[in-house]
Amino acid sequence: MANVAIVGRPNVGKSALFNRLVGRKIAIVHDQPGITRDRISTICTRGARAFTLWDTGGLAVPQSRDELSAQVRRAAEEALHDSDLLLFVVDAKEGLSPIDEDLARMLRKSQMPVLLVINKIDNEKHEPLAAEFASLGFEPSFSTSAEHDRGISDLLEQIDRRLPATTDIEHPASSIQYPLAVAIVGRPNVGKSSLINCIMRGERAIVSQLPGTTRDAVDILYERHGRKFVFIDTAGIRRRGKRSTSVEVFSVMRAERSIRRAELCVLIVDLTMGVTAQDKRIAGLIQKARKPAIIVLNKWDLVRLATGRVRLIGGPRRGEKQVARQLVEQTRARIFFLEYAPVLITSALSGENVEKLFVSIEKVQRAARQHIGTGILNRLLRQAFEGNPPPLVKGRRLKLFYAAQTRGKEERQLQSAEFVLFVNDPRLVNETYRRYLEARIRKAEPYPGLPITLTLRPRTGSRHKKQSGRRAGQANKQQAGS
Repeated sequence: MANVAIVGRPNVGKSALFNRLVGRKIAIVHDQPGITRDRISTICTRGARAFTLWDTGGLAVPQSRDELSAQVRRAAEEALHDSDLLLFVVDAKEGLSPIDEDLARMLRKSQMPVLLVINKIDNEKHEPLAAEFASLGFEPSFSTSAEHDRGISDLLEQIDRRLPATTDIEHPASSIQYPLAVAIVGRPNVGKSSLINCIMRGERAIVSQLPGTTRDAVDILYERHGRKFVFIDTAGIRRRGKRSTSVEVFSVMRAERSIRRAELCVLIVDLTMGVTAQDKRIAGLIQKARKPAIIVLNKWDLVRLATGRVRLIGGPRRGEKQVARQLVEQTRARIFFLEYAPVLITSALSGENVEKLFVSIEKVQRAARQHIGTGILNRLLRQAFEGNPPPLVKGRRLKLFYAAQTRGKEERQLQSAEFVLFVNDPRLVNETYRRYLEARIRKAEPYPGLPITLTLRPRTGSRHKKQSGRRAGQANKQQAGS
């Protein structure tokens, strides 16, 4: 599949164009320059042929020696080298700048196919503003307004014409394989982007000691041993009171949405700080969304260095294995409501145990394919009801008629283990008894990494019988009254 990269100086509307071309809001759009710090990619299927579209970080500020700005430029240059077509975006309202001219010279030297996109031509009155950019020497050029969807169809048509012939796809939507969507979530600066970089073996996501470096939820396509993944590198989630800017608010909202759209959530916890209240809040978001999960305890390299002199709370000095075991136990105790999630200790910096993350993912995928037979499930639940009967609720008790495990959507590789229980009245079950039934199911089939979802439904026949009985009674009363 061809790669198309959007390039340009900061604040010319690259992210707005990215969102418009793919037809949904993925990149954060804001009037503060340099908002996009990572390379963001997704598959665009709006044209005749599918292609991978990249939104790069700002290429400008060449005079700056700031480390973060240097990493942004480096990430953008990598996108250029990997692309089949470049969309060079300029700002019509601000006019031609020296930075545009420098960037144009760099693009001409690259000898890559380039389409000049003159953005922010919001109406016909702005059309004369495009003439200034003819001196850049790129033909053809396209006057567009990403914000108002002006000129986008013509641009998509030209992109289709410029794509390499080898990427011709007759039915792009049907030919795209669904990769496993994995959201990497956690507090700021716990090592989410470092873990991504370790997996990719390169600086694919930007790493910085400055909390909040990753502002977008960045979709990163990755293939390993023939298996496809989309790693969603999310912005660090802070407490609401500490979201200092509107950009950070949008980042947190995007991260929370990423949890909902992911098939698997990997919660990163900083071992040097232990499980914090905010870690528990993020775990709560995963639990609320009923998502499969893995907990990764990062920065084990720093704990190992201190193992000889570290004293765990309430205990003596321990060896490495004992320290690791106790850290896992402490994590499980603090995040007890994600008891189904495997816990892995890693070092994203050194790469230790990072490969085991894929072992854990495979374990969760195998669990998702497990199915309890209907007969076995009904015997199991009837024994659970007999061994510990449901509590009385206003003189009534929950009764189980029938149970079955359901099948999920075929295109999704991971989802919760879902069971439907047909009962006399779903309102008679409380949360404690629901957890008891879940525990009994896990005893038969552990489903590591997967939440268990119990859906209680009233038995249709008994409900209709009661309703017909009520209607008959009402009819009798009306006849008696008449």
